[in-house]
Amino acid sequence: MTAVVPVEVSPARRRLVRRRRTLNAWRYAGLVLMTIVCLGPLLWQLSTSLKGHGVDLYSSPPQLWPQNASLDAYARVGEIVPIWQYAVNSLVVAAAVVATNVIGATCAGYALAKMDFRGKRLAFILFIVAILVPGEVVLIAKYMLTLSMGINNTLLGVILPSAVGALNVLLMRNAMSAIPNELEEAGIIDGANAWQRFRRLAVPSVRGTIAVVAIFAFVGAWDSFLWPLIVLSDQAKYTLTVGLNFLQGTFQGDPRVIAAGTMIAILPLVVFFFVLQRYFFRGIGEGAIKG
Repeated sequence: MTAVVPVEVSPARRRLVRRRRTLNAWRYAGLVLMTIVCLGPLLWQLSTSLKGHGVDLYSSPPQLWPQNASLDAYARVGEIVPIWQYAVNSLVVAAAVVATNVIGATCAGYALAKMDFRGKRLAFILFIVAILVPGEVVLIAKYMLTLSMGINNTLLGVILPSAVGALNVLLMRNAMSAIPNELEEAGIIDGANAWQRFRRLAVPSVRGTIAVVAIFAFVGAWDSFLWPLIVLSDQAKYTLTVGLNFLQGTFQGDPRVIAAGTMIAILPLVVFFFVLQRYFFRGIGEGAIKG
C-alpha cells in the first residue's frame, strides 16, 4: 500500500491564494453594492405601491416588506387616468420606432460597411455628429418641421423624429464591418446581388446586434417624455409617461399611487428585455473582433 505524502504548500503560494481570495471578496462586495444601488429604488417603489392605507411610509428604520399588502393603488391609477389608452398609444409608438430603427439602421449600417458610394465618409461623419449634438438643440427645429408637415398632435409626429437613431446606425455599421469580406465575395461569385447578400448573408450574421438596436429603440420610445409632451395637445393621444405625470399633480400626498403608476410603466420594459436578453448579450460582442 502506497503511503500518501502530503504536499507542502510554499509560503509564496499561500500568499497568492490569500490575495486571490481577498480580491474575489472585494469583487463580490462591489457587485452586491452595485446591485443594491441599481435595484434598491425599484424595489422600494414596488414596496410602496403594495403598502396598504394606514402604513407609515416614512418609518424608521424603513420597512421594505409591505405590511397589509394591497393592490388598491393600482386600481386607483386606472380611476384617475385612462391608463390602458395611454399604454396602447405608447405601444403603437414603441412598435413603430422599433420597426423603423431595425429596418433603417440595418440597411444604413450595411451600406456604410460593405458598399462603396460617393459621400460614404461624409455620411459616416454626419452620423457621428448627430450623436454629439444634444437633442434639446434641435428641439425647436423638429417641432417647426412637424408643424409644417401637419403631423403635430399625432402619434406620427411622435414617431418620426425617432424613426432611425444615429447610434443604432453606427452599431449596425460596426457589426456589419466584422463580417468577413470573403463571405461577401463568395456571394458575388455565386451571382447574388446587393439585396440578396444583405438579406441572406449579412442579416443572419448580426441578429444579436439587431436585438440590441430593438431594445435601445423600445426603451427610448417608451421612456420618452419631453418630445411627446411638446408635440401632443390632445390628452386622448398622450403616451403613458406623459399621462402618468398627472398622478403627481393630482395626488402629491399619496406616493402609493405614484409608485403604482411607475411600476405599470416599467413592466413592459422588463418583459421586452427578458424576451430578447439572450440575443442582447450576444449582440454586445458582435463587431468587437473582426473575422
